[in-house]
Amino acid sequence: MTSLQQIVLATPIDLAPTAEHFDLVDMEMPQVADGEMLVRVAYLSIDPYILSRLRGRHMSGPAPEIGELIPGMGLGEVLESKAEGYAAGDYIVGETGWRSHANVPAVTARKVDPALFASLSTHLGVGGLPGLTAYASTFKLAEVKVGDNVLVSSAAGPVGGTVGQLARIQGAKKVVGIAGADEKCRLVVEQYGFDACINYKTENVADQIAALFPEGVDFYHDNIGGDILVTVLQNLANYGRVVLCGLASQYNSNTPPPGPNPAIYIVKRAKIMGLVVYDFMQEQDSYAAQANAWISDGKLAVVEDRAESLAGAPALFARLAQGENIGKTVVAVDPR
Repeated sequence: MTSLQQIVLATPIDLAPTAEHFDLVDMEMPQVADGEMLVRVAYLSIDPYILSRLRGRHMSGPAPEIGELIPGMGLGEVLESKAEGYAAGDYIVGETGWRSHANVPAVTARKVDPALFASLSTHLGVGGLPGLTAYASTFKLAEVKVGDNVLVSSAAGPVGGTVGQLARIQGAKKVVGIAGADEKCRLVVEQYGFDACINYKTENVADQIAALFPEGVDFYHDNIGGDILVTVLQNLANYGRVVLCGLASQYNSNTPPPGPNPAIYIVKRAKIMGLVVYDFMQEQDSYAAQANAWISDGKLAVVEDRAESLAGAPALFARLAQGENIGKTVVAVDPR
């Protein structure tokens, strides 16, 4: 094999990306350098942070220029290794970008057990970084306990959906989600086991939160920011906890909106925490093993929104940008 396929940025992105912003191109297979592995990408993870990355507003790196590879995490099989501790046949998760094959430095890769989950792609969803993010929010930062009233935005996504399920495992009294479609709300309630779900596009969010949480919200996991965050803060219980994880309300805008009045934090005696999942990477393997047990026991659901070829990645990404995805977005590049 002498060439690989990859997806590059074709035109500048002003607002929400569409499939036409990207091109699928062929290029020569690179030589493997010392400390690297040549990886056949089996699955590609399509994640919201790439929306910020394309605008140069994410800590993971600069925005790609026109004609450059779109960044992203992938899972694949090592075909050739010049890195100590890795051999052909191993499976790794790492920064592959949107392409069929990638040279991955060993220092940025993590070896995974391909037999751990029933589906290999689970390593990119509830068994991977999205699941670890939810675990860090629920167990480490918010420290959810028995009797807590929990509210989660973007509840149909892999992070939000897992937060609610983990809160339930921890003994939360009530778990409510916020999502943007009736279909998503059905998933949140029927598959993820939330008590209720608010459709923010068709319902009055403030009225629904007040009705569902007469005692206030003890823990709010925020994936959105914006007006919904302000509304939730006004309904926060005293000493409530808020984990700020995502900024979906800003991903398709070049101008961040003004933030909420900090006075509300004082009035509510709130504990506001920012979450960066990279701080918890040392717990990824132990979390994955625990997630597998929860999946096997029926306590944690695996829901995916998939494209079946690398060429389908741009359209799937556009669906994610518009909030139309349901579950973890993954691309089956070459699963075999």
